[in-house]
Formats: sequence, structure tokens, C-alpha cells
Amino acid sequence: MDIKAILSKVDHTLLSQSATWEEIKEILDDGIKYETASCCIPASYVKSAKDYVGEKIAICTVIGFPNGYSTTATKVFETADAVACGADEIDMVINIGWLKDKKYDLIVDEIKRIKEACGGKLLKVIIETCLLTDEEKAIMCALVADGGADYIKTSTGFSKGGATREDVEIFAKNVPAGLKIKAAGGISSIQDAEDFISLGADRLGTSRIVKLVKAMEKGENNDCKDSSY
Repeated sequence: MDIKAILSKVDHTLLSQSATWEEIKEILDDGIKYETASCCIPASYVKSAKDYVGEKIAICTVIGFPNGYSTTATKVFETADAVACGADEIDMVINIGWLKDKKYDLIVDEIKRIKEACGGKLLKVIIETCLLTDEEKAIMCALVADGGADYIKTSTGFSKGGATREDVEIFAKNVPAGLKIKAAGGISSIQDAEDFISLGADRLGTSRIVKLVKAMEKGENNDCKDSSY
């Protein structure tokens, strides 16, 4: 697969707790240079990032991250604030306990309210697949669609595991028409990226792919791990 085609599906990501503005700027500069789909960064940097890049690249941020158990009102406020600061895309985390308790109506209502707060911006819903059964993953495909979100996303990268090929296969078999798939966490090679895309992922959350491309340009062997989250 053409590397530019892969990069066009990458949400170039830095969400570590210690991320500095200089590091965020590097992510933004690389995202623009390599024409990634977006740069995904902490909400506290969204306004500065938008002022810095203008319309050169989409700015994505995370809501209820990484645990998902903030109140719905808190998540809605976070979303509205992020959009007001210039966020173009929102990645929210579901309340996983609600899913385990089969409180499906609460999950759908929360997604709907956050989607409304997005004001027309893209909404991706993180379901943290490493904590779910295959049945729960399939159920979430329907719930995310019912909530009106644009994407279902595998992982935060802050739990026990990231995206797997099996998770994306489950999504691809169960998402209704119009709902897209984002794989995130642990995408550590160009082959991983190609595999996830071929299985049905339309977005990839990672910092590794840009690092690999930069290393290839320098003729280096880059063995760094995925540090997207």
C-alpha cells in the first residue's frame, strides 16, 4: 500500500501525561508535513494548536479519557469546550461499567448528547475492546451507530491492550452502513497499518507510523515502540 495513502488515515497522536508544548508542536509540524488525517492531542493544548496550525490540519482531542466514567454532563462540557477552542474531531470514551451492566439506553443517550455538543464535528467513540467480550464489542457497534457517532474506535492505549486484528474483524462484521472504524494502540509497523486498513479500519491512532517514515527517509532502523498514548 502506498505510504501516503496510509498516512492519510493516521491520527498522529501524542496523549502522554508529560507532553509539553514543544512536543505537541513537533507532532503538529509532522502531521502537516506528512499530511496525516489529524493530530490527536490533549484538550489543554487544543486552542494553542489551532492558533498554531489554522486550517492546515485537523485537530482532534479526547473526552472522558482514558477511563470513561466521568458523568455525561462533564463529558458534554468537555466536548463543547474543546469545540469552542477549535477542535475538529472528538474521541470520547464510553462508560464501560454501563456496558457491563447492560445500561444500553444510557450509553446511547450519552453518545447522542456528546454528538450534539460536537456541533457537526466528527465524533469517534472509544469502547476499550481489551476489557470487553466479543459479544459486547458487537453490541457496541449498534449502540455507537444509534448514538449518531461517525466512528467506533478500539482503544485508548492506556488499558491492558490496544487494537487487535480480531477486534477490527468483529467491527467490520457488525458495523451498520455509515459507521467507520478506527484502530488505535499498539500499531507498531507499516505492516500493522496495512493489515488494519485491509480489515476495514478507516483511521489509525498512532505516533509510530510517522516516526517510521521519518526514519526511512534518514535510512535508519527505527526500533522505538508505539508511544501514541
